[in-house]
Amino acid sequence: MLRNVVILCYLTVAAFTSIKLQMHIPLLPLIIVISIYGVINIISWLRLRHRPAIAINTFFLQLLVDVITLTVILYFTGGSTNPFVSLLLLPLVIVAATAPRLHAWGMASITIGCYTLLMFLYAPLHDMGAHQSGSFGQHIIGMWFSFLLSVGLIVFFVVELADSLREREQTITNAREKALRDEHLVSLGTFAAGAAHELSTPLATMAVITKELQNDFAEQPEMTAQTKMLREQIDRCKQTLTQISARAGQSRARGSIQQTLDSYLNEVLQQWRLMRPSVTLQPQWTGLRPAPKIVVDDTLSQALTSILNNAADASPQHIEIIGEWNHVQLQLEINDRGEGLSETVQASIGNAFFTTKKEGQGLGLFLAHAVIERLGGSLSINNRDGGGASVKIILPLKLLMVHA
Repeated sequence: MLRNVVILCYLTVAAFTSIKLQMHIPLLPLIIVISIYGVINIISWLRLRHRPAIAINTFFLQLLVDVITLTVILYFTGGSTNPFVSLLLLPLVIVAATAPRLHAWGMASITIGCYTLLMFLYAPLHDMGAHQSGSFGQHIIGMWFSFLLSVGLIVFFVVELADSLREREQTITNAREKALRDEHLVSLGTFAAGAAHELSTPLATMAVITKELQNDFAEQPEMTAQTKMLREQIDRCKQTLTQISARAGQSRARGSIQQTLDSYLNEVLQQWRLMRPSVTLQPQWTGLRPAPKIVVDDTLSQALTSILNNAADASPQHIEIIGEWNHVQLQLEINDRGEGLSETVQASIGNAFFTTKKEGQGLGLFLAHAVIERLGGSLSINNRDGGGASVKIILPLKLLMVHA
């Protein structure tokens, strides 16, 4: 982009000098040099457009082309007496701002050498229509225009450089946060696998005891119902721990199972109702029919279950879930009528080990965030008008879709 601006300025100044100022300049050699410069710029753009970054030596050589081109143009237009000779500073400014010290000193030496050479070797300019008394005034105007052009190009470059540096810093910050989050997830995965192994024995013991209690209270319907519920909860814990032990480290816990999106969501809600039977849940599904088919991801099911549990903790009587989908993405909204979130909680929610519950561990929303981000989606939490909180999930279906 900077070269395109420079090429346009070269052509404009050459035309202005020849036509308006009536100065004799070798137009043909200048047009040839500028044309070669433009071809080099196009070739460089075609070669480098698909590269996210280039080596510093390649960058230095590209700027060296700029210096050589400007030096040749200055040779045909008065050498060091040309007011635009100060443009040799522009590549030096760019190198000094972006490259290591050795490259900066190298460019400084090259530009000084070019300037010195132009003091002795150049084609002098001759006026065709202007008097000698007006030459100095034209030179002053040329210096002013050169200064204006240099300032504009330097400011343009510095602004672009500052934007690039800010983007780079933001990218580094995001990468650092992701690495920290991944480190937490790896630690949690290790502890989860160990906990699954350690908890299997006490759960097996409780399963045996509940079975004996069912036999002992077979004639008491109320106690039988309670022990049955306890047995179902123990079986569910055993199933979850079995999945953790057998499938730890897999991104798709049930990668071979395929379901339509609506049936998958209904199954998640059905499993969740077994855990929280006292909460009234009103699902509202809208979307294309038949719904797109996805590969079931148990980590996503766990994330949705965790979010539903948080909503039920805040609003034990009633929550609602609204889902809308197409062939590209799924949007879910889970609403409760609890007390809502303070600004402090909103700023910290989703961080590892942050919780507002007395017995909470601060992992539910943290893991839900991680799972949804891994699938390319986003999760946001905001207060609702009239009280309560709303969790909004936008999930692209690209990574979950079944491809023929």
